[in-house]
Amino acid sequence: MTEHQGILTPEHIDYTLLKPEAGQRQIEEHCTRAIDYGFAAVCIFPQWVPLAKAILDGTPVKVCTVIGFPFGANTRMVKSAEAAEALEQGAAEIDMVINLGAIKSGDHRRASQEIETVAGLVRWAGEDKVLKVILETCLLDDSEKRDAARLAEAAGAHFVKTSTGFGPGGATVEDVRLLREAVFPQTRIKASGGIRGLDTALALIAAGADRLGTSAGVELMQSWRSSRGIL
Repeated sequence: MTEHQGILTPEHIDYTLLKPEAGQRQIEEHCTRAIDYGFAAVCIFPQWVPLAKAILDGTPVKVCTVIGFPFGANTRMVKSAEAAEALEQGAAEIDMVINLGAIKSGDHRRASQEIETVAGLVRWAGEDKVLKVILETCLLDDSEKRDAARLAEAAGAHFVKTSTGFGPGGATVEDVRLLREAVFPQTRIKASGGIRGLDTALALIAAGADRLGTSAGVELMQSWRSSRGIL
């Protein structure tokens, strides 16, 4: 269980902008808002990593990007090349989609090898770099969710993450609880997909989420402050 149970802080938020039509001005405004609110990270497509790095450099806000997104169907070499370039250009956190086809086929070795390859790149880039593995829980049954989470953890993931936000479902309290029970306490949980209301955010944190991936970070913090009488 997270130590922030029942409390929403800016450090819970990975402020996400993964609209394919988002342009430079939107990315710049997104990063500026993240600095203003002190969010943990901004999560953007790989092409925007250099821009986000330039804006966020010298602030506590990290650059996060997505790899093998949103389907996880790229080959291991493609995922590793994406991750290597992103890390070289300034990404501090990598959100990688697991090989869903391999998981559904029971080919755990293939899924694990992909994660291990990217995890090695993340470790080589520095001790402060972070790997999150997106499971897309809405497409898995409970047994597959547990297997995928434990596989990702064993392969070197720092976080297991519920969803891309592009699947047919997003983060649920039940899935966060299941993942929290499936992995060791030091492995963190990122809930993402459809998190727009304060009650939902707080319930996910109470269930064990350490981070929330959301495009509604500003609105959530405003709602939290209002509920506490903070101007």
